[in-house]
Amino acid sequence: MTASLEQLRRCHFAVDLGAARTRVYVKGAGLVVDQPSVVAVNTRSSALIAVGELAERMTGRTPDYIRVVRPVTGGTVVDIDMAQRMLRHLLGDRMRRSLRRKPWLRAAACTPHDADPLAQRATVETLVGLGARRVELVDTLIAAAVGCGLPVERAEASMIMVCGAAATQVAVLSLGSIVTAQRIPVGGEAVDHAIVQHLRQAHALMLPSQSVRPLQVALSGNGLTPYGPASTEIHGRDVATGRARSVQIDTAAVRDAIQTPLTAVLDGICKVLRECPPDLVADVAERGIVMVGGSALLPGLDEMLRKATGVPVHIAERPDVCSVQGLGAMLEGEIEPLVLNPLAA
Repeated sequence: MTASLEQLRRCHFAVDLGAARTRVYVKGAGLVVDQPSVVAVNTRSSALIAVGELAERMTGRTPDYIRVVRPVTGGTVVDIDMAQRMLRHLLGDRMRRSLRRKPWLRAAACTPHDADPLAQRATVETLVGLGARRVELVDTLIAAAVGCGLPVERAEASMIMVCGAAATQVAVLSLGSIVTAQRIPVGGEAVDHAIVQHLRQAHALMLPSQSVRPLQVALSGNGLTPYGPASTEIHGRDVATGRARSVQIDTAAVRDAIQTPLTAVLDGICKVLRECPPDLVADVAERGIVMVGGSALLPGLDEMLRKATGVPVHIAERPDVCSVQGLGAMLEGEIEPLVLNPLAA
């Protein structure tokens, strides 16, 4: 499915359904929803208990009859009904009534690069269930590039790296289209899993899911040394005894543990550069790679890529909302008409 800029300008709202967070942009109102893609549901009555941040805080802390689910995995809707209920709750009654008053409600949505027809269909059906009469799909890479201000409409290379929770997408764009791109099934969740596995094997410690992100932040240090503190204390549960235990974690060992998933990302970047025409590679070498997405803030990731590729690496100003901001710019008509086909690949 393709969408022109003229079709996107007719849309009334845009949705970025991510594995980690869901964001909704309403034309004329801006970003109105930015919440985790998490729902807590009562399995006895099928009633929603909580949505968004409150549901995320319930993860691992609920009784048997309350289940915390993620209706979106890897940027693909896996539970259409639950995704619709989540969006209805996040939008609220007032915003839904405002959208229903539109005579021919149109919506736009991001889809991962090379998403299969079934994944695209699931996204369309989710928004149709909210009342949309027509849904336009935009490649996440194009939306993110527009959102972070890259000159995608020019005859020069713009290289972007979308670091998501479940996957990393890398592309070189020129003249409003994707020249070459790769989707690597490694994201922030893979890094979290590598940290959890390292602590289990090296320290026999089971780490609470809410403690993984603070540990990643500790890797970047607090100004004491260029590479962060030599060690940090973390609390978890002993695998053998089941009791609470605190251990001193060697941050250098944790950094080594996450090299495996990060190496897969590096291989994908190198493949994109190999398949790119030489003239565009020269542009990339001069302008560098722009990182967007929530996982772009992983401590030390930009420096590792800079050393491995020899190319400048920059993190967007607000990397987590670039995709939905790009969709919003298309809806508001802020993009030059030279960008003819946002889904061209």
